[in-house]
Amino acid sequence: MNPDDEGLGSDAWAVVEEGLDLDRLGWSEAVFSLANGHIGLRGNLDEGEPLDTPGTYLNSVFEYRPLPVAEPGYGMPESGQTIVNVTNAKVLRVLVDDEPFDVRYGTLVAHRRRLDLRRGVLEREVEWRSPARQGIRLRSTRLVSYSQRSIVAFRLEIEPVGAPARIVVQSELVSGEPQPRPDVADPRVAVALDSPFADVDHSCRGDCVVLVHRTRRSGIGVAAAMSHDISVPGQADVSCDTSGDLGRTTVTASLDVGERLEIVKYAAYGWSTVRSDHALRDQVAAAVDAARHTGWEGLLSEQRAALDDYWRRADVEVGGPADLQTAIRYCLFQTYQSAVRAEARPIAAKGLTGSGYDGHTFWDSEGFVVPVLSHLLPDAAADALRWRQSTLDIARDRARALRLDGAAFAWRTIRGSECSGYWPAGTAAFHVNGAVAAAAHRHVQVTGDVDFEATVAVDLLVAAARLWHSLGHFEVQGGFRIDGVTGPDEYSAVADNNLYTNLLAAANLRAAADAVERHPAEAARLSVEADEVTGWRSAAESMCIPYDERLDVHQQAEGFTDHEPWPFERTSPDEYPLFRTHPYFDLYRRQVVKQADLVLAIHRCPDEFDDATARRDFDHYEPITVRDSSISAIPQAVVAARVGYVELAEAFLRELALIDLDELHGNTRDGLHIAASAGVWSAVVDGFGGLRSWDPPSFRPVGPRSLGRLAFCVPCRSGSVHVELLPDRVGYRLLEGQPFPIRHEDEELVVGEATTWRPVRPGLDEPAPAQPPGRGVPFQPAHPRGWAPRGPAGDDGGG
Repeated sequence: MNPDDEGLGSDAWAVVEEGLDLDRLGWSEAVFSLANGHIGLRGNLDEGEPLDTPGTYLNSVFEYRPLPVAEPGYGMPESGQTIVNVTNAKVLRVLVDDEPFDVRYGTLVAHRRRLDLRRGVLEREVEWRSPARQGIRLRSTRLVSYSQRSIVAFRLEIEPVGAPARIVVQSELVSGEPQPRPDVADPRVAVALDSPFADVDHSCRGDCVVLVHRTRRSGIGVAAAMSHDISVPGQADVSCDTSGDLGRTTVTASLDVGERLEIVKYAAYGWSTVRSDHALRDQVAAAVDAARHTGWEGLLSEQRAALDDYWRRADVEVGGPADLQTAIRYCLFQTYQSAVRAEARPIAAKGLTGSGYDGHTFWDSEGFVVPVLSHLLPDAAADALRWRQSTLDIARDRARALRLDGAAFAWRTIRGSECSGYWPAGTAAFHVNGAVAAAAHRHVQVTGDVDFEATVAVDLLVAAARLWHSLGHFEVQGGFRIDGVTGPDEYSAVADNNLYTNLLAAANLRAAADAVERHPAEAARLSVEADEVTGWRSAAESMCIPYDERLDVHQQAEGFTDHEPWPFERTSPDEYPLFRTHPYFDLYRRQVVKQADLVLAIHRCPDEFDDATARRDFDHYEPITVRDSSISAIPQAVVAARVGYVELAEAFLRELALIDLDELHGNTRDGLHIAASAGVWSAVVDGFGGLRSWDPPSFRPVGPRSLGRLAFCVPCRSGSVHVELLPDRVGYRLLEGQPFPIRHEDEELVVGEATTWRPVRPGLDEPAPAQPPGRGVPFQPAHPRGWAPRGPAGDDGGG
């Protein structure tokens, strides 16, 4: 879809903040983050203060830290990895007649920020009067380049108001900024590290300022450089100086009313564990020169072109409230920013928007982000999977330490080593292998990339299959059991035959067997023998599927439905999330679900559940699922739509879209919820669109109700099909490629330039199952809304 189509107003393509709430700086810094998968800038104010958390991140730049374990045991990780705040290039301090521009002093007449989702820039407009009553207008624009991976750029414009003024701008590179101390009771918040960097080199050569540092333990070299274009009527004095942790260019100019000082700042970042400090210094200096050669307008043009290309595939149009439309696009924008130039580096749970979870990547990446990227940004999806492949040696070592074959991928990590000292999660959550294998298999199906299958997917599929085959065993009755594992629901640990884990293991075993038969040369390289493949297929066909005949529902894990129910009637709303107010021992032995687990199995393996069974299972697990995880609403939205609870699916979609903009989990300060952002696309396309397979695309759609209309496209190997969903019908139209076949329900269609319309299932009229008391959908905002898409007056969408 073209974002310039008639009817798409600018307000639907921007997140706007009017005014400035100093009590919510942490939230706004995360929400207004810019990134490209390689570099991430939190939305700190240009002048550097006030701030909540200084944040400039480079993907995979981390420091080691001790991993405290109360009772050490064999095979437990001994050290962790924590993302570190690198040199900050955002700072542009301003002095007005010797008084520092600081929104906490003087008079803030007006303040507005606008994140433009089509241009990929953050814009700010300020009018301020100093305590001496000298006024200025300040406009700034910043970007993290999608086309020039190492570049960030800023434009600052200042003009006096009411009287002439002397303006001084201090443009800085700052290292070693003090970090806020975390809430140590909350394991989601990063561990603060004191002074992770040692000064290596600093220089000011002509107009280029460079700082080089190296982490003290992990030995990662980080270089940052900056240079400027300056425009001012008359004369400006320019000087630069450096020290170990500071590089500064100072610009001084006297301006009359109506005159303006404009500074364009180009900054570059580079890092390496193997390249010399001098090579890093020269690398960033050259990158800055290249950016100045492109120029500010050139960078803007490249930014817009990259996003136009993305939005043609990724845009989702939704009827209903304006804030929901903006929120959905915001989520898809942040999904793009998390990965577009990551290039064989991980996609962290918070992207590069904050230090939450220590900057770790989890199974969330392959479970929820990569499957979406395979359609919308396939090169980025392939790169994310290549990163997992690059960790295979570490994963194989981990498996050997656990006395297993194959590879045990890390549950949480930055560089590939397991970073969780809590063994029921870090060791027993083997389902991460299933997510990696499923993402690799789906990527091949979606893209048809045979070379990727041979060089990447086969390695991942075989390594994961070998682990399953050694982890499980055949019981006396002949079933293949996988005992003592932790599934996606972290309120149930070390269970036998977790259904989700078993189904993904079976799918992995089959996919690995098929892949090595298609690629005999790769099978030989990996020493895969025929009897090993036979064993994989036998285990997959004999996989244990726990079922409660009495209740006529699947069991999340063997014996789960025999556990004591959680006392929801005695649980107050302020006790959520439960892991912060109740011991895990109590959670593990009760029927309470942190995040959809069995329902996720229905989402990921839809052909294993007929519609009647899927509905019975959903009805049983919905009232005990508390959604203490942001990813839970993804499969809940998809399966609610599938079984016909349309209004509930719409509510879950709204929850996913607004998790960060309305701060529904109260922790956006620590970084955005990237998996939930990507999950918006899944909720729409897999849920309402009923996308069930990808070669060819197969749809079983259900019509929206309160939303009225949903429109999206599904790129696949054959081309791209546009889908328009109305309450009673669906239209399919070719967007790219030659006409190709799709499936609508049980009918095969060929999509062409003319729209083909078909009726859709209307959904159920009976009420959906209720959520646990106090956990209804959607959550109420934890704080007053801090953003405004400027929709029609009074139309906030309800929900």
